[in-house]
Amino acid sequence: MSRPHRVLMTTDAVGGVWTYACDLAAAMAPLGVATTLAVLGPPPDRAQREQAEGLGLDLVELGGALDWLAGSEAELRRAGEAVAALAAHCGAEIVHLNSPALAVVAMPCPVLGACHSCLATWWGAVRSGPMPPDFAWRSTLLTQGYAGCDVLVAPSHAFAVATAQAHALRLPPSVVHNGRAKGARAQGMAAFVFTAGRLWDEGKDVATLDRAAARLDLPLLAAGALVGPHGDGISLSHARALGSLNEAALRAWLARGPIFASAARYEPFGLAVLEAAQAGCALVLSDIPTFRELWDGAALFVPPGDDAGFAAAIGTLSRDGEQRRSVRVAALHRSRRYGVEAMARRMAAIHARLRGMSAGSPGRSAAA
Repeated sequence: MSRPHRVLMTTDAVGGVWTYACDLAAAMAPLGVATTLAVLGPPPDRAQREQAEGLGLDLVELGGALDWLAGSEAELRRAGEAVAALAAHCGAEIVHLNSPALAVVAMPCPVLGACHSCLATWWGAVRSGPMPPDFAWRSTLLTQGYAGCDVLVAPSHAFAVATAQAHALRLPPSVVHNGRAKGARAQGMAAFVFTAGRLWDEGKDVATLDRAAARLDLPLLAAGALVGPHGDGISLSHARALGSLNEAALRAWLARGPIFASAARYEPFGLAVLEAAQAGCALVLSDIPTFRELWDGAALFVPPGDDAGFAAAIGTLSRDGEQRRSVRVAALHRSRRYGVEAMARRMAAIHARLRGMSAGSPGRSAAA
């Protein structure tokens, strides 16, 4: 066998990027990719360390600033310098940045930037008018980081297009759909509605589901943090908050077969939706470009912000068992497109093209 090629991949322990990085690194190992995970920001907790150990992953805790929590450009540059030094130390052939803003610092080998989300595209989907200064400088730095990457990838075509428009890229990022390993399959259809994610994030628009819950005969349960890292948050009046759940607990709820709802106004992909579909849950989703791209024909769609529409769609599924079974089967079949193995094969192929490139070569992502 040929020797594995070595990748340094950044991650953090406070969001969905942790799940993505662990899944991808573990799935690429059988394909000949040895990955070191460089953890930025707060350290992993005990459960996360045990998860990484169980997957055979190599963790290095760098600390430093996360792009969305950094207080200054200097903090972000210091984090980039730490990543570059670690890449040189561990002999990485590719640096996979899940925070592409770090590419404002020169890396010692070719760089893949994974576009998971950004302030500019979030603002365009959720707010209007000029971004505030705190958003603007971070967005400018991210544009510069994108230009420092040799390749950019995005989890959906809709988000790739939005990213290219927001950051004036010459070409949209390549699309590599996110994937998840399958959990337990629901055997029944539970009499409740379920949602999960960063409940505090305005882009998830849990407020619409909370209003819809007042119109429902079924309870609506919401898993996730109600308060964000900057203190912004939401209180629920009608939905029942479950708090933050670990992976096992989340999958246990989904394995009961609830109706899964997402009213997101901004969603580059939606791992929670995929996990629900893999479990065999019927989906009720906001009618936004990403969800249409990924789940058209496999979900019921409601205009964003329409709490009465969400209540009506959920009510239809709760009363009509045949339609609910049809929607959940369609979602289950569609979810097979987005397996972790397919994600790993596609990413490994991009890594293979990057190998041999000299660091600092012009990236296809460079701003026009």
